[in-house]
Formats: sequence, C-alpha cells, structure tokens
Amino acid sequence: QVQLVESGGGLVQAGGSLRLSCTASGSLFSINDMGWYRQAPGKQRELAASITRIGTTNMADFVKGRFTVSIDNAKNTVYLQMNSLQPEDTAVYYCNAHIKSSSRWQYNEYWGQGTQVTVSS
Repeated sequence: QVQLVESGGGLVQAGGSLRLSCTASGSLFSINDMGWYRQAPGKQRELAASITRIGTTNMADFVKGRFTVSIDNAKNTVYLQMNSLQPEDTAVYYCNAHIKSSSRWQYNEYWGQGTQVTVSS
C-alpha cells in the first residue's frame, strides 16, 4: 500500500511563510508526479502546484511568484514553500501523488490526510 504523510501546516500572519512537506511510503515502484491541492471552507478543492519526477511544474495562477514546489526523488518527498501568505490562502492543503506500485500496474492517485494552513490578517 501507499501512504502520503504531510507536515508543516499551521498559523501564520499575513505576509509570512510556511513550508509544507509530504513524504510517500509503502509500495513505491515509480512516482510520476506529486503536488498540492487546497480546499477552503465552502469551496471546491483546487490545484495549487504539482511537479513531475523530472522537475516539470504546474503552478496555479494564484500562487505564481509566491509559492515554490520542489521534489526530492531520493526521499520521495515533495515540498511547497509558501511565501507572502495572505488570508485567502487559508485552507486545508492536501498532498497528491500518482504512484505505480509494480512494474505491471498503472499509476494510481493517492491523497494525504490534509494539513491546515491558517493565515491571519
């Protein structure tokens, strides 16, 4: 089985920074990509940023210039460095990954349990 474990959320003042981490463990034959989604109260879950194992990124417009996504393939870990945080960034941030557990299997999608990020004004 595959598990995604997140860390790094918390409470920060507007203009501050946080760094989220997500580590994949279990049956990891191949990781295609990892990333972060977020869901604010009453809103749909949306992509914030993702990165493939070769470093290709996909950044939402609302994070460009403020957030950076990176991946450490040796540690099976994705990071989200969040700078210049604003109250509208308040949400539960979920780690997402597409992982193959065997050479003969397809890539499956996995989710972490979510970590709360709260930005006060």
